[in-house]
Amino acid sequence: MTELGRRGFVLGAAGTLLLAGCVPTAHPTGSPSASVGPPDWAALRSAVTGSLLLPSSQGFAVAKLTENPRFDAAEPLAILQVASAADVGAALAFARTYRLPVALRAGGHNYVGWSAGGAAGSGVPASFVISTAALDTIAFSADASSVVVGAGATLAAVYDAVGSRGRAIAGGSCATVGITGLTLGGGVGVLVRSFGLACDQLTEIELVTADGVVHTANTTSDSDLFWASRGGGGGILGVVTKLTFATRPAPTVTEWHYAFPFASAAAVVGTWQKWAPTSDPRNWSTLKLLGGLAKHPDGPSVGVSGTWTGPAADLATQLAPLLAGLPAPLAHSSVTRSYRDSMLDYAGCLGLPMSECTTGPGGKLVRESSSGTSSIGYTALDGGGISALLAQVQAAQAVAGIREGGISMDALGGQVATVAGDATAFPHRSALWTVQYTGTFPDGADPGPIDAYVRGFRAAMTPHWGDHAYVNYPDASLADPGTAYWGDNLPRLDSIKKKYDPAGFFTQPQSY
Repeated sequence: MTELGRRGFVLGAAGTLLLAGCVPTAHPTGSPSASVGPPDWAALRSAVTGSLLLPSSQGFAVAKLTENPRFDAAEPLAILQVASAADVGAALAFARTYRLPVALRAGGHNYVGWSAGGAAGSGVPASFVISTAALDTIAFSADASSVVVGAGATLAAVYDAVGSRGRAIAGGSCATVGITGLTLGGGVGVLVRSFGLACDQLTEIELVTADGVVHTANTTSDSDLFWASRGGGGGILGVVTKLTFATRPAPTVTEWHYAFPFASAAAVVGTWQKWAPTSDPRNWSTLKLLGGLAKHPDGPSVGVSGTWTGPAADLATQLAPLLAGLPAPLAHSSVTRSYRDSMLDYAGCLGLPMSECTTGPGGKLVRESSSGTSSIGYTALDGGGISALLAQVQAAQAVAGIREGGISMDALGGQVATVAGDATAFPHRSALWTVQYTGTFPDGADPGPIDAYVRGFRAAMTPHWGDHAYVNYPDASLADPGTAYWGDNLPRLDSIKKKYDPAGFFTQPQSY
């Protein structure tokens, strides 16, 4: 490990340089303390190589935006786009000196706006945003069996780079999601059953803790920090600056999809939930039931989609148990692509140059206002549970202002279940599926009815699936988020937090 504070310098209250040993003990971010005067941003700017943006700076209005437009009104105190771990250390020292609340950001996809740095309703005050988005380099070992990824790299960029080498890692399907947040929370995605979670391919992580120490954590060095970084969530223990993954040979991927009439939804749910978690591990699938008059004027939709990494000719045999006894689909399709092209297709970037695979300037992708929450399903639904689910999907038709809302059940099992629940911080290894409840709405519209809808959907399903939830789909309304996200792993995470952040500097809501 490297301690920036002792081998370098930190900024004092007047912008002078002090030895780190002279810096007062860190206070919890935002806690009451004696006044130290206004922050000397000019001193910080001179101490870093990254870009420091204040509200008056050109580019601040764009830089402050996250991937969810509902948080666009947030006004962070400043944004530091770090260029190195040393910049992170300087930023943390500056925040400690001036008692500034800190918000950490990589991809900017946090469901409840915690990375926005002060969005209304997020429970986070106006904050100093430390952004790692510019740390987006991707470097391979000689044989490409290992890849070192900067903390700011997006999934689309990683898929493009890794796939172009004939290698693969598992991850999600959204182009602009950051590799860091995905991995720290565990990392479910479209290859989860054949590859495991994204964190299962993680072999090392570089992370700067609140005291300015740069940790290189793996199974032999800071192994407890490495354990916590595989499912323990982001923004709690420190600032990640780079991640190392073991890659795998890239498979060919067959993407498949079936659409069914909503009248057959009960049969589809009942059949899918018996088949999906126990099917061949090379087959991952998702069941989506979506409503909302804006996109579904004729009633909710039912769709089953998936990815198959085995021989394309064998797909029909794999799907036969799912389709047996169900009515004829309204539509179906399948296409076989390389790993790279399939992942970019899921991301909506197939055929686009990487410079356009973004929602930022020059990009072709579009941000969309949304609300979401989650469950983790350990048991199949009985008839009452299926009826409750379908009633909530139909209820989306009457939600004011909603564009589209409903549920996505994403299969687990396969390789995920071969790892013990306490081997990493992600505890839900034996679950059948993860569940997303989502609602999208026009930018600028009142999110209240949509929040109420998705949280009401979760409440309706809690008697059937319990209180379990996925940390990468955070919900500020959870009564006991620690237990919901981490279950029996929570006490160990709590002890690691106390070890690496004893003063409680990182105070993101729902920390442990």
